[in-house]
Amino acid sequence: MNTSERALQWLLRIIGGSSLLAVIAVVMPYTWMNAIHQWLGLGVLPDAPIVGYLARSTSAFYALLGGLLWVVSFDLRRHRLVLRYLGAACFLFGAALFAIDLAEGLPKFWTFWEGPFSAAFGLAVFWLSGRVEQ
Repeated sequence: MNTSERALQWLLRIIGGSSLLAVIAVVMPYTWMNAIHQWLGLGVLPDAPIVGYLARSTSAFYALLGGLLWVVSFDLRRHRLVLRYLGAACFLFGAALFAIDLAEGLPKFWTFWEGPFSAAFGLAVFWLSGRVEQ
C-alpha cells in the first residue's frame, strides 16, 4: 500500500466513523434537538412533522454514507471507481451546500464550514483515489 492509499484509507475511516455518529440524531428526542438548535444560535426548532422527518432522515443518510466510506476503505483498489465517483459527488455536494447555506441565511460559521469542508473532502478523495494502484 502506497502513501496515498494509506492517507485515503485513514481519511475514509475518520470521516466515515464520524458520519456514523449521525445515527444518534435519528433517535434523539426532540427536546435535545431543540436544545442543540438553540445552542447554535438558530432559535427554537419548529415542532412540525416535516422538521423531524428532515432532521432524522438526513442524519440516517449521513450514517449510511459513513458506513459506505468505512466499507470501501478496506479494499481501495476494488472500489476505485466508486471512490472516484464519491470524490466528485462530495465536491459538487459541498458546492451545493455552500450555495444553499448562503441562500437560506445560515450563520457564517455554518456556511463557511459545511460546504467548503464537504468540497475539500471530495477533492481529497478524488485526488487520492486517482493514485490508487490498479
